[in-house]
Amino acid sequence: MRIKRKIFRVLIRIAIVLIALVLLGIAVFLGLQISGRSRLYGMYEGKAPDLSRAVGVVEGLTPEDYAGPEEMEDNWQEGDVRYQGSIYRYNQDILTFLFLGIDEKGEVEKKKSGADGGQSDAIFLLVLDPHTKEGTVIGINRDAMADVDVYGNTGEFLRTVKMQLTMQHAYGDGAELSCERSRDAVSRLFYDLPIHGYCAINMGAIPLINDAVGGVEVEVLEDVWKFREGEKVLLKGEQSYHYLHDRDTKSFNSAGRRLERQKQYLRAYAAAAVEATKKDITLPVKLYGTLSKYMVTDVTVDEVSYLAPRLLDYSFSPERFYSLEGETVEGGVLEQFFVDEQALYELILNVFYEEVTD
Repeated sequence: MRIKRKIFRVLIRIAIVLIALVLLGIAVFLGLQISGRSRLYGMYEGKAPDLSRAVGVVEGLTPEDYAGPEEMEDNWQEGDVRYQGSIYRYNQDILTFLFLGIDEKGEVEKKKSGADGGQSDAIFLLVLDPHTKEGTVIGINRDAMADVDVYGNTGEFLRTVKMQLTMQHAYGDGAELSCERSRDAVSRLFYDLPIHGYCAINMGAIPLINDAVGGVEVEVLEDVWKFREGEKVLLKGEQSYHYLHDRDTKSFNSAGRRLERQKQYLRAYAAAAVEATKKDITLPVKLYGTLSKYMVTDVTVDEVSYLAPRLLDYSFSPERFYSLEGETVEGGVLEQFFVDEQALYELILNVFYEEVTD
């Protein structure tokens, strides 16, 4: 009987330790979520885009559209805008993240040169609206003409030049500095839009991301690599890299067509990722660790812990995947994409603002 009592007491102690560890794990996870939410929302609290910069650029806008009309004096807030008879207010609860696909195959390496950081072949904004539980993806043409800060080989700032947006990442160290400058350039393009985090991934890591959710099925949009337009393919491994990366640079607007492939892939990937995460809630954190050598991001583990379970409640409908409208023209050696400012302005109101109805 004494032996049985001793065994029982040992089992009780083991059970208590296991329960304590589980509770500790839950506490740590909840602590990370609280910390993550605080970090995400704290950095841009009270900030909003400066849409008044659109006066003189977008047809029909006047300075009066940014001053409270008398009939709405009680409801008007600083930063509100009137457009085509309606009043719009920036959604302070929205979260916006910049994703960059960098034209590098290997692991991230900091560059010494101030102009050799690698170009961003894929540029996307992920927008999360907790009011509607909708996720929006905005694809930005790499050749979009934007204000790019140019730096010399020793890192000194030279000037700001209107050039292809993809070049901003190159004017940096290929790591944090390049990402911060790219974030600032995209923010400027969107009228100083708050961007809550960035994530740049060397495109050589695409197979890792792809296979983490069991592959992604697409209907091929154009002849590229070994794929033929119209065929259905479950992309695995290196196939995903070639589908998202390859293009015929001698063909006009090949960057624009590749952007459509990337956008199509992201729609399919979002659905696959949600299903995979439902089966394993820790998948985003695991993927975060797997990609660490190929990725540069200011999104922390606690922010990922906050976002991951909430993303399961979001819908990513095809109607919420946008590409910036504009025109591609021959710009000498390189193509240039000129953004349609009217369409951009309306897209910003549609995605980042809410109509004031009171």
